[in-house]
Amino acid sequence: MQPFPYEVMRERQDALERLDLRIRWGYYDIHVLRFHLTQFLPGKIVNFHKHAEFEFHFIPQGKGTVILVDMPYALNEGMFYLTGPDVLHYQEASPDDIMDELCLHVDIIDRRLQPGPPTVTEADDWEVAEADDCISKLRTLPLFPAEDVHQAMPLFLEAYEACSRHYTGSYTTIRQNVIQILLRAVRAYDTVKEPEQAHLPTRDMKAYRYRLAMEYMQANYSGEVTLEDVADKLNLSSRHIQRVFKEAGDGQSFSATLENMRLKAVCHALAESTQSIEKIAQQAGFANANYLHAVFRKRFDMTPSEYRAQQLSIM
Repeated sequence: MQPFPYEVMRERQDALERLDLRIRWGYYDIHVLRFHLTQFLPGKIVNFHKHAEFEFHFIPQGKGTVILVDMPYALNEGMFYLTGPDVLHYQEASPDDIMDELCLHVDIIDRRLQPGPPTVTEADDWEVAEADDCISKLRTLPLFPAEDVHQAMPLFLEAYEACSRHYTGSYTTIRQNVIQILLRAVRAYDTVKEPEQAHLPTRDMKAYRYRLAMEYMQANYSGEVTLEDVADKLNLSSRHIQRVFKEAGDGQSFSATLENMRLKAVCHALAESTQSIEKIAQQAGFANANYLHAVFRKRFDMTPSEYRAQQLSIM
């Protein structure tokens, strides 16, 4: 087996991140936020999340799965994908294989949109044009993985070695490597087509998110649970999660689903315990017994006490 060429990067994983790398390219300021090798142990999951910056994910070793917004894709050695600002994504290593990932997070600022006149010399015209072309394409790259056909991954190692060895021109080397990673990522998509999805295992994302929401609510219904809480837990907007409930929950809204969950717990406690109705109301997430009484009577056309008496007569 060939030795893993990036193994040396584990010695000082934060070496490149200790540098405050702010690169000026054309009219753009590129601020490097993360620049490292990380590892996913078998079965490791990073649940749905998003970033405010661009994140490049390269896979030098192993395999796994990525879900970009709501579409799953298989990941294998030699592949990469880009998540731009606010792109929701989920990562998972294969259950029987470690997956390594080379990560580059960059915040890209167009100085032309900032207060004051941007500064660039006439001699930079070609660089300005190429930077504009590259950044424009980065903002519109398709959301699916591609092969690292232009060998951007070795540039991570070259930048690490330049940082570690402090040789002549190390900063210039690192700067050029960052720009080259951006350029080579864009080039990889110039002729690539979206991968065929028929052979990949797919997940019904509405059902999946509905199940996660229900699990969270089931664990927390006794306290204050809001639509915003659930949306934040799943990294979705409140409007999106409300739509998930409507479409995956037989047309029931979030509030109706939560109320049903609480009433089910109340009915079980009334039938199986001798606790006071006030105590049962509080444990099920109702403000007090009076509020439970009103909700219960409206739903079942009887009071909690009458329900309890009915259940005792059946037993």
